Amino acid sequence: MIYREVPGFRPVELDLTSPDDAVATIVYLHGGGWRRGSRLTPLPGFEKLTDELAAQGFRVAAADYRLSGEAVFPAPLDDVRAAIEFVRDERPLFVWGESAGAHLGLLAALTRSEVDGVVAWFPPTDLLGLRGDVSREALLLGANPEAVPELAQEASPLTHAHAGAPPVLLMHGEDDDLVPAAQSVRLAEALRAAGAPVELHLVPGARHRWTGADPAAVVATSVKFLRAALSR
Repeated sequence: MIYREVPGFRPVELDLTSPDDAVATIVYLHGGGWRRGSRLTPLPGFEKLTDELAAQGFRVAAADYRLSGEAVFPAPLDDVRAAIEFVRDERPLFVWGESAGAHLGLLAALTRSEVDGVVAWFPPTDLLGLRGDVSREALLLGANPEAVPELAQEASPLTHAHAGAPPVLLMHGEDDDLVPAAQSVRLAEALRAAGAPVELHLVPGARHRWTGADPAAVVATSVKFLRAALSR
């Protein structure tokens, strides 16, 4: 279904799976370096994730957002905020994202969007702290991060750590070859220093997109976190 229409751009859509006994809503955000991917392209090994979450009583909204070839930051963040509001009802609401989607979910949760928790899988959290191939970040921002440091900081979850943040679960493969695990470590440290609730799980032997990880264990840890957040 279409959740947002911005003149001059394609309509942005989400798929909503809503079991009758849903206890909470999850807005799920795909990865792809902000420049590719969609709600229709799940991570390998996680093709049934939506069904698994629905079977456990979660209402799941798998949302697209505008990619960097369509619009630069903050356009995708604006879309994520709109998706959150589109599916909001009386139930608790969580954001769950992978890579670029985790980055956008964290930004939404740490800034203006009211959510009850965040599951962030291998997220970029400090755009100025990334090194190597910065083409993805440059496409997101419209310029290399070093050329627009204030914008890069605004687009970095690390900048927005604060005491009132919702509970955050950061999960990252120790051997991530695309987004270093230090990105999650640094955000966890910043949230703890601010007095915000955060859990950090580094998965030994896992690379980006959970290559080398046990999908069932990763999902179980994430769901356990959400259950704990519901009981707060």
